[in-house]
Amino acid sequence: MEITRTFDILNLFREKYVKDDILAAKENGIWVKYSTAQYIETATNFSYGLLASGLQKGEKVALISNNRPEWNFTDMGTTQAGMILVPIYPTISSEEYSYILEHAEPTFIFVSDKLLYDRIREITEKIPSVKDIFTFNTVEGAKLWTEITELGKQNAGKYKDEIEKIKNSIQPDDLVTLLYTSGTTGVPKGVMLSHNNLISNVKATIHVHPLDHNHRALSFLPLSHVYERMLNYHFQYKGISIYYAENMGTIAENAKEIKPHLFATVPRLLERVYDKIISKGKDLSPVKRKIFFWAVNLGLRFDVNTRRGWWYNSRLKIANKLIFSKWREALGGNLEIMVSGSASLQPRLARIFWAAGIHVLEGYGLTETSPVIAVNNLVKNEIMFGTVGPAIDGVDIKIADDGEILCKGSNIMLGYYKDNQLTSEVIDKDGWFHTGDIGEIIDNKFLKITDRKKEMFKLSSGKYIAPQVIENKLKVSFFIEQAMVVGENEKFASALISPNFAFLQDWAAKQNIKFNNNLELISNSMVIDIIQKEVNEVNTSLGDHEKVKRIRLVEEEWSPQTGELSPTLKLKRKPLHEKYENILNEIYSVGKSN
Repeated sequence: MEITRTFDILNLFREKYVKDDILAAKENGIWVKYSTAQYIETATNFSYGLLASGLQKGEKVALISNNRPEWNFTDMGTTQAGMILVPIYPTISSEEYSYILEHAEPTFIFVSDKLLYDRIREITEKIPSVKDIFTFNTVEGAKLWTEITELGKQNAGKYKDEIEKIKNSIQPDDLVTLLYTSGTTGVPKGVMLSHNNLISNVKATIHVHPLDHNHRALSFLPLSHVYERMLNYHFQYKGISIYYAENMGTIAENAKEIKPHLFATVPRLLERVYDKIISKGKDLSPVKRKIFFWAVNLGLRFDVNTRRGWWYNSRLKIANKLIFSKWREALGGNLEIMVSGSASLQPRLARIFWAAGIHVLEGYGLTETSPVIAVNNLVKNEIMFGTVGPAIDGVDIKIADDGEILCKGSNIMLGYYKDNQLTSEVIDKDGWFHTGDIGEIIDNKFLKITDRKKEMFKLSSGKYIAPQVIENKLKVSFFIEQAMVVGENEKFASALISPNFAFLQDWAAKQNIKFNNNLELISNSMVIDIIQKEVNEVNTSLGDHEKVKRIRLVEEEWSPQTGELSPTLKLKRKPLHEKYENILNEIYSVGKSN
């Protein structure tokens, strides 16, 4: 059968993938598995239940939850009833919830737990479109989501034909979901995606790797983001079982339990895994430490496109047996592929994990492109470290005169919800979508991203600064968790640095540095000096105008919960500028007095 709409995947299950663990999650400490039959039945009853509740085709259903099978049931149940799913991050601010819910006007809202229920209930008292809120966890005084499926089960006979009629009326180019961007530079924008947007992306990416229905994926990036959402459909299309991690803090533990073959990640999480491994290596006995770093240095020289001689390969074989096999064991023992997206990946990370037998496939895209535009391809052996790979099938890429990446294809969004003006600003009259990213094509095939067009800025000298490039170099340091490079219209670039406090505290203890809190720690002269030393090292690789002349350490750890990062761990520059306005003013008032 031909799959042209997201919910067609359920029919694919009927015909092709009869499994007892197509979805799984931990409940009360035990992995609970859902078969394909259970998935289909629950989603279908959910569809019946929505109709029995009075909802009609075209209405919107909001979903605010962590990753869990109920997410999928709600998604498929909503969309095959012809309704529009509006997934929202469970970690954003109340102001963002208010804006999105007022803008999207959902009828029903499904939330995961009591904390979210209490927050959303208070907000929706002022939003007339919202008729009811349901919870996945049992919450006193709240309606449980199973009320919808039970209602559907009771009315299956009444609504079975109607659901089939609705499904038959839905076209591939019809709107299926409304996704709100994380708003790194202002209020969230509602991105309208069709069934074809998402399914074309699924079909274009299934040939990137060889894994199939015999394999398992671990899912932990938020499903409310198009990256994990599309991959979720991708996994289902290929019959790959999806196991949901309990949370970001249990990824390693859950990986050991389920032994996944594949997962998607973002560079910052991959860097944390690497840093943790290296930190443990430093604590080994002298002999073991020497062997460990011999293997690491060997791995950092790995290149997939360079012919490796027998001497290198023989040493790599030894390194794999002695060291890298333990890395794989720490991630479950079966991990073959990690897909990396959402931000730039340090080439050294790709090299070391490939050397360790784990293929890191870096890709690139945006919410507006459903999301993949390009990705390194393992099946075709189209791999180049430091790039995001070639364009996927059905997508054309070109570089504008100013370096901006433009793309065209069936993955381009329908537009921004309620904003034709903004839509026309990013999709030109010839159908090219303007990504806002700067890049170049290497060897007439591989796309390399250099920076965000809107994030680049000029110094007062007229020289351009690409902050992401410098920030990524700074974050290579074990001492630096996050950094924001600033200096628009100023004489020089500076950086706000949020240290890696776990590593820094451990280092400080070994240096007998006394501190009671993070503020005391970052005020210590030895701490400032060691981080300045790390910055100086980065400066050696930068042009004169790019060098970071001043740094200021901040005591806060930046996160999505506290508002400095987006849910996919990107810097939210405007809120950061506002939060640290006094520090930034101090940096440049000092500069002007010199």
